[in-house]
Amino acid sequence: MKKWLYFIVPFVMLLVFTFFYLAHSKEAEIKERARKEQIAVEKQKEEERKAMIEEQARQDAAKRTAEREAEAAAKEAERIAKWEAEGREIQETTDGYNAEADKLSREISALEIQLDNLHKAKEALNSEVLVLSKQVEQGRIDKRNAELEIQRKTENVIMRAENSGMAQMPVALPETRR
Repeated sequence: MKKWLYFIVPFVMLLVFTFFYLAHSKEAEIKERARKEQIAVEKQKEEERKAMIEEQARQDAAKRTAEREAEAAAKEAERIAKWEAEGREIQETTDGYNAEADKLSREISALEIQLDNLHKAKEALNSEVLVLSKQVEQGRIDKRNAELEIQRKTENVIMRAENSGMAQMPVALPETRR
C-alpha cells in the first residue's frame, strides 16, 4: 500500500490542483478579459484623446498658417503700398523737376534771345559810334583844313595887300618945324 500511495497522493493533489487551477483560470480569464476590455477602453480613450490633440494641433497649425499668411499678405500689401507711395513721390518729384527744367529752359531761351538782341544792339551802337566818331574826326580834320585854308588865304591876302601899292601906307614926311 505504500507504493500506491506514491501514485494516489500525487494524483489527488493533481486533481485538487486541477480543480483550483480551472477555478482560478476561469477567474483569471474573466479578470484578463476585464483587464483587456479596460485596456481597450483606455486605449480607445487614449486614441480619442490623441485624435482630439491632433485635431487641435491641426487646427492650431491651420490657424497659425492662416495668421502667418495673413501677416505675410499684410506685410506684402504694406510693402507694395510703400513701394507705390515711394514711386508716386519719385514720379511727382521727377515731374516737378521736369516742369522746373522746362520753365528754366524757356527762360534760358528767352534770355538767350534777349542776349542775342542786346549783342546786335551793341554791335549796331558800336557801328553807329564808329560812324559818328569817324564823322567827328572828319569834322575835326575838315575844321583844321578850313582853319589852315583860312590862315593861308589870310596870309595870301596880307601878302597881296603888302605887295599892292594901294595898301601901302604913305610914307610920312618928316615934319618940318615952322
